[in-house]
Amino acid sequence: MSDGAALAGADGALRCPWALSTPDYVTYHDEEWGRPVHGDDALFERLSLEAFQSGLSWITILRRRAGFRAAFAGFEIASVADFTDEDRERLLADAGIIRNRAKIDATLANARVLAGWAAGDLDELIWSHAPDPAGRPAPETLADVPAVTDESTALSKALKKRGLRFVGPTTAYALMQACGLVNDHLASCVGRSAR
Repeated sequence: MSDGAALAGADGALRCPWALSTPDYVTYHDEEWGRPVHGDDALFERLSLEAFQSGLSWITILRRRAGFRAAFAGFEIASVADFTDEDRERLLADAGIIRNRAKIDATLANARVLAGWAAGDLDELIWSHAPDPAGRPAPETLADVPAVTDESTALSKALKKRGLRFVGPTTAYALMQACGLVNDHLASCVGRSAR
């Protein structure tokens, strides 16, 4: 049982303990989580997936990611914004995704809002909330990693003000972690220096 400190994986490298429960997590942790993500469509995907994750474990979303990408046209904002009522019904029947009506509706509504933004606006807005990396020490254990910060609360408010849904402060912070706005790899984790 971990005390929340980094643990050695099968290869001997220390990792955040959450990353060691499945090979899918190891790959996600090592190759993606906490690495900078830019581009409106890429950030729309991450924002949408974080919203779908709300109330579920991330592994549930991660294992259905290919299904989500197929169902939501690769998360191309312009394409999703053009989805019709028939597309909505198709999504509600798609076993390859999470068939939550409120989350599907929010994703479609968010795409329609974002389609009216200038190229780069979502990227600029999200990244404008990245905290100064020198302002917070590297977490030693999972207990040192917050679920919400002042920056995620501000990002949530900014996204909601611009018309986006399912973007609460906890979801915003998970987005910040996943997309590299913050580095929440533990201090002794191999992923900390790899980003």
